[in-house]
Amino acid sequence: QVQLVESGGGLVQAGGSLRLSCVASGSGFTINAMGWYRQAPGLSREMAAAIRTDGSTNYADSVKGRFTISRDNVKNAVYLQMNSLKPEDTAAYYCRLWGTDTDYQAVNTWGQGTQVTVSS
Repeated sequence: QVQLVESGGGLVQAGGSLRLSCVASGSGFTINAMGWYRQAPGLSREMAAAIRTDGSTNYADSVKGRFTISRDNVKNAVYLQMNSLKPEDTAAYYCRLWGTDTDYQAVNTWGQGTQVTVSS
């Protein structure tokens, strides 16, 4: 069973920075990719950034040039460095893991979420 624990959210002024962390624990799985999604009140959850095992990344257009996703394959961790934050970045941020278990079945796990609030 896979568990994800996020940290690093908080309150920051517009233009500031935050760094989110997510660590995966458990056994019997291989990580294929990890990512960060976000959900603002009243809106659908959307992908902010994702990174594969080979280091390739994807970003939402709204965060390109401001957010950087990285991962530590040894620690099974993924990070999201968020710079030049805007009030519209305010949301609950969720870590997501895509993987494969020992039976070659897909693993798709979400973290509990961490709140990011950007004040104007």
